[in-house]
Order: sequence, then structure tokens, then C-alpha cells
Amino acid sequence: MTPGLCVAVHDVAPATWPQCARLLELVDALGAPPLTLLVVPDWHAQGRIDAAPEFRRAIDARIERGDEVALHGYFHRDAAPAPRSPGAWLRRRVLTASEGEFAAVDAHTAAARLHAGLDLLRRQGWTVDGFVPPAWLANAATRRALRHTNLRWTSTHTALIALDGGDERRIAAPCLTASPRSAWRRAASRAFLRAGLHLGARAPLVRIGLHPADAGHADLLACWRDVLGALLAVRRATTKSQAVAAAVGEGKYRDAVGHGDAVR
Repeated sequence: MTPGLCVAVHDVAPATWPQCARLLELVDALGAPPLTLLVVPDWHAQGRIDAAPEFRRAIDARIERGDEVALHGYFHRDAAPAPRSPGAWLRRRVLTASEGEFAAVDAHTAAARLHAGLDLLRRQGWTVDGFVPPAWLANAATRRALRHTNLRWTSTHTALIALDGGDERRIAAPCLTASPRSAWRRAASRAFLRAGLHLGARAPLVRIGLHPADAGHADLLACWRDVLGALLAVRRATTKSQAVAAAVGEGKYRDAVGHGDAVR
């Protein structure tokens, strides 16, 4: 069986669209594989998607060509009380710069933001089967709230998680991503991405996570071009929903989501 590849563009929103568009151009030039667009309804409270008609038309065009939309938080900002333990500080302030919106929310907030985000994306006419928490951080309250949605999958940094009511199925899928916040992080990222080609060579499914900030650095874009080109030469690219469907069985997946219209 040909190994798989899922390419996702994170933090897709009106405010980040110029950077996202540059990333899309890069990937399209490598063969235009189907992508998963992680849309933030109101990124950093800088403008809701329903107030940006040009953005919505651009997403419609991407869906028409085979891309999919997934929910990626609501604000993409961690506004919960400051972390108290060293481990929480590392997760919420070092590994991500206060972007882990669902890292420390209570159950009411988690449920409210999930449903508000899904409703907003749904009203644009978009089918949404998946949720990726910002920075891949989701606490227990968020995981419980996900059980009360009709979403079919979520993800961590190392796996896709197929959701089936109260049951979950982990699909191993390591993710290659970069951190462009400083020169030393970009240098380390380039080394990590190139090493990832070899370390993940035997993985049945590999994910790529592109971020708008990547587009501001020519050296990082050049590295991404090389890495993506190498992966696309030996792997079959699919959306994340397609990868989950293949893992759990196409028939079961279609029946569970109502033939692709789970959250329209």
C-alpha cells in the first residue's frame, strides 16, 4: 500500500490570508494535492470570517478544487489563567506563544466555542468533519465536549483521532512542522524537517503542518519546497478526512457522517 500524506495549512483566516495564499501557491506548484485548511472563525479577534466576503470566496474556490475545511479553535488565543506548573508553562508559553486556546478552558467554554465555531463555518455552506485544537493542545474538558458534536475526527501532534460517539481510535500520523519565531528556531526547524524525511520514512501516514508565519522566511519556504517535493514523490496525498475514512473503513465513515453532510 502506498504510504499517505496529509498537508494542512493552519491558522487560515482573513487576517492571515495573504500569508496562507503564499503557502498555497508553493504547494500548488508541487502538484496541487488536496489540502486540509484549518480555519479560525475569528483569529485573534481581528475579524470574523462572515465579515470577509473575499476570504469566503477564496475558501469556496479551494473547496471546489478538492480541499477541505476543518475547525481550528475560535480565537486561537490562550486567555485562560496563567499556568502554575512548570509542565503547563512549557506547553502553553514555550512550545506555543499563548496560542493554545483549548489547553486550559472549562467545560462550558470549550463546548460554547466548539459549537459557535462549527455554526459559523456551517453557515458559510462548508462541510466540516474535523477539529484541530490550536497548538494541538486540548484538555479533558475539550475532549469531553467533542463527544457532544458530530465531528468525525480531531488530532494531536502525533496522531489523528477518529471520533465515534464516546469511542476514539488513534491513527498514528507524525507531523512535520516548523517554528519560525526566531533565527535559531528556524535553523533547528530546517534540520528537523530534513531529518523527518528519514525518521518518518516507514510511517504509513505522515502529516505536514504549514503556518502563515512560515511564509515570511525565504529559507524556510525553500526547505518546505524540498521536503514537500520529496514526500509527494513517494506518498499519496489526501485530506485528513479522507485519511480517517481510509483507516476506519469508507462505508462506516460515510454512514456515520450522513454521506459527507455531518455538520452542514
